[in-house]
Amino acid sequence: MRRQWTINGRFLAQPLTGVQRYALETVRALDGLIAGQAELARGLEVELVLPPDAVHSPALRAIGMRTVGRGGGHAWEQTALPRAVAGGLLSLCNTGPLSVRKQIVCIHDANARRYPASYSLPFRSLYRVLMPALGHTARRIATVSQHSADELVALGIAPRRKIFVAPNGHEHVGRWEPRFPPGWDPQMAANMIVIIGSNAPHKNIGLILRMADRLAREKLSVAVVGMADARVFQANLTLPDAANVHWLGRLSDGELAGLLGHAMCLAFPSFVEGFGLPPLEAMALGCPVVSSDRASMPEICGEAALFAAPDDPEGWLRQFIRLRDDPALRRAMAERGLTQAARFRWQASAERYLEAMAAADGVGAAPAGPAEHNRSAALA
Repeated sequence: MRRQWTINGRFLAQPLTGVQRYALETVRALDGLIAGQAELARGLEVELVLPPDAVHSPALRAIGMRTVGRGGGHAWEQTALPRAVAGGLLSLCNTGPLSVRKQIVCIHDANARRYPASYSLPFRSLYRVLMPALGHTARRIATVSQHSADELVALGIAPRRKIFVAPNGHEHVGRWEPRFPPGWDPQMAANMIVIIGSNAPHKNIGLILRMADRLAREKLSVAVVGMADARVFQANLTLPDAANVHWLGRLSDGELAGLLGHAMCLAFPSFVEGFGLPPLEAMALGCPVVSSDRASMPEICGEAALFAAPDDPEGWLRQFIRLRDDPALRRAMAERGLTQAARFRWQASAERYLEAMAAADGVGAAPAGPAEHNRSAALA
């Protein structure tokens, strides 16, 4: 039986952040399964359709690529992309064309609803309309954590029967070649706390930065990696300037690997996250993690992180001092992190998409919903 699917390639015209990383690595894992003739990929033809403003082009073996239409953004996605769809459509980055019903859409989170202060009014307005529309018209809805699945149901974005969980994976960090940012060396990172993210309010990096003077007294410094996209985030926090806070902007994957490989820890103080890829990447690199105890973070980090409430600076300071003063704890957290990260694999998530695609074609069982997924994971 010949089966045809199209992958929405709009993400290849966007900056590579967590959502786009998810799409890229899922496509790579699907390509590997198809090239390896996985059982559910037999007779499956998949094409990655790109807008003309795409700036990335992954090397793929079994999935073809084609550029179609004019322009880009939501207009391209809603008009040009549907005309190029043969069979089913896989949209991996929150949005997709409303006119395609045989579609699997990954809605990563409900952050724009739960923490609107972080997002521009146009972004919030669009997502308030588009997400529930897709949640009810698409064939299946994927998401990245049980927490996100519960949020999508609670907010009426999608019914639980449609949802399955296909988390982020860790394997991509194995391709990173560690090197230090210019002018840095391992000694500078030894007592360093790394923050990855923007100064969007829900990322809550101000909690750490407002502790800069106290951290300096404890001989600790902070490196801030990343920047905000003003079209999406309301990056209007006033943050202090301090000698022990280093603003590094965007780093290459290799530079990030070099920094995390020698840092004391990654700090991840978010109020809301659908998944939280930076802690997983840090754990996969052997970097201890201190994380917020909210949203999806306990689910993703398990017992491999130290936790503190995102509104409790004293709790964060205590955890940082514990790590600084206890080399055995740092080693233990690094080891636990490697074990925890190995549980999240891009190939496993790609297999769940293959299951959903096969079920939509009438040739296989649908992937289990969130509750069933959790029971299976607990038995693994």
